[in-house]
Amino acid sequence: MQEVSPIRIFIGYDPREALAFSVLTHSIHVRASQPVSITPLMLTQLGQVYRRERNPLQSTDFSFSRFLVPYLAGFSGWSVFMDCDMLVLEDIVELWALRDERYAVQVVKHNHVPEEEIKFLDAAQTRYEKKNWSSVMLFNNAKCKALTPDYVNTASGLELHQFKWLDDEALIGEIPHRWNHLVGYDSPSRDVSLVHYTIGGPYFEEYHDCEYSEEWRAELAGMLRVDQRQGR
Repeated sequence: MQEVSPIRIFIGYDPREALAFSVLTHSIHVRASQPVSITPLMLTQLGQVYRRERNPLQSTDFSFSRFLVPYLAGFSGWSVFMDCDMLVLEDIVELWALRDERYAVQVVKHNHVPEEEIKFLDAAQTRYEKKNWSSVMLFNNAKCKALTPDYVNTASGLELHQFKWLDDEALIGEIPHRWNHLVGYDSPSRDVSLVHYTIGGPYFEEYHDCEYSEEWRAELAGMLRVDQRQGR
């Protein structure tokens, strides 16, 4: 029998979005047809390797820590990174199956130019080339050895998020758009595998009725029902 190793998934964690993290995690687990291993990127657990001071333009705790994923994976095999303000609607195995050894990293190549100045929790909105490419990443860890803790701690935000740590942009592969649907920016669609509430999700009152808000609330309700049954 062929050995099946868990799919390694790292999710950005910010205590202000703890509920979003939990619902995302649940949405992955209940749809996965293979074992998954989910690790939150919590700054309280990364003190030995992550030493950056918070940047005023940094909207979440994991703005830069996401680039430690290849290091945390021992620069071996593959890993998935995703922001916590998401909802997975398909089997994560379908994303995992898109791994291509030609590339160091694979992303949805958005052409995202936000118009607003402020997003959730009064965080400043920023504009730069390759915006949101790094919000879902398939890492081919052995080809990302430039992302040492020293580099991640000292490189500029643009160097990290624009993938300047790669020798060649040809090492950035593409995954289908449905694996990073930007709510509020992309045209409404039902052909979506991963929902990204990038300017704010339905767990914030001001975004209560955004696209895919009902699906998020249904996921929350399903998670709570599971917890209640297990608690009996």
